[in-house]
Order: sequence, then C-alpha cells, then structure tokens
Amino acid sequence: MADREVALIVGAGHGLSAALARLFAAEGMRVGLAARSGGKLDALVGETGARAYACDASRREDVDRLFAAVTADLGIPDVVVYNASFRTRGPFVELDPAGVEKSLMVTCYGGFLVAQAAARIMLPRGRGTILLTGASASVKGYANSAPFAMGKFGLRGLAQSMARELAPKNIHVGHFVIDGGIAQQNDTRGRGSDGLLQPDAIARSYLHVHRQHRSAWTWEIELRPWVEPF
Repeated sequence: MADREVALIVGAGHGLSAALARLFAAEGMRVGLAARSGGKLDALVGETGARAYACDASRREDVDRLFAAVTADLGIPDVVVYNASFRTRGPFVELDPAGVEKSLMVTCYGGFLVAQAAARIMLPRGRGTILLTGASASVKGYANSAPFAMGKFGLRGLAQSMARELAPKNIHVGHFVIDGGIAQQNDTRGRGSDGLLQPDAIARSYLHVHRQHRSAWTWEIELRPWVEPF
C-alpha cells in the first residue's frame, strides 16, 4: 500500500496526541508515535495499529534515529506533528535555571530538531506538512510562567520563519495556538457544556490544515472554546 500517507506524532501521549493518532489511522494513514518512554503508548498502539518509538526530542541523536526508523518502517512522513512541551512554574526570581533550560530544550529546541529533520526528508520529495502545537503562552506571557512563554514564543517564531522559507518549496508549515484547557474524559472543570477544547475537535482542525489546497494555506490557526475570553 505505497499510496498510504505516513504521519508521525512526536510528544505522543493522552489527549490531543491520542486523538490525532486515532483520526490519522481512521484516514488510512500509517502512524508513528514518539515519546520519551515508548511503553506508555502500548494501549494507543493496540487501538490504532500505530508504531511506537522511544525518543527524547531534545537530543539530536534521538531525533535522527527516530526519522531513520520511521522511514524504514513506515515510509517518508507526509505529515509530522510536534506536540511535546515541558512546563516549570514559579515566581521569576525563584526559577531554577536547570528547569528553565529543560523547558526551553523540550518546548522549543526539540521542535527545531524535529522540524529540521522533517524538512530535510521532505524537501527532496517536494511536499509535506509540518505542524507545531502552541498554546495560550505562544502569544501571552503569564505571570509565574516565564519558561513556558519563552519556549512557546520561540516555537511560534520558528514556525513563522519556516513557513515563509518552506512554503514556496511546497512544504506546508502550520502553528496551532491552543488557547484554553483541553478536556479529559468526563472533565468540564466547571466550564459548562463545551467549555473546554475537545481533543477530537482539535484533531480535525489539524487534519483540515494538512489537507488544505496550497492556493489557500494557513500558517497559523487559533483554537479556543466558545466561552474562552481572549
């Protein structure tokens, strides 16, 4: 089935990543799931038929091995999603520099490594989609959350720069500002009906951006619940 698309989700786990894996699999794609610990993906692999890979996205050698393995097992990815992040909180003057470094390495630098590896393998073929997951912190730096804002602002800048450089080469780069809480099972957090982002609804937006005709590409999309202030 050489005509089947290949999707790779880096930073896979529950919630959005699982919804993306289910949707991509339902679309007939071969799906690869990458996480620091591949074992935590066993249930999702059993449900979707995906392949799981262990990868620390902040380590170049891990990312290189990941793309080599996915290409050998599934084929060259048609769509790559970067969904990994790390958050450390606290008053600015009390932040541990080691925690700040980890937040930047996972949230932003890992996005660079994965996106660069994806672009390198897509450019010779002349097509592909790279989607990066942002947050409210991509455009709003909140108190006691400087490291996350630094990482997400950087990821957004990366996506915008990539889109301007790679779009003319037929590589579609998209950044998603997820502006609100993502619902978990039976979770409303007092927000009422549809007061939190539903993972399946977010996933459909990712697929829509991937499927867009190149005469009308989106480089960034904001998603928030109907009750979310902005």
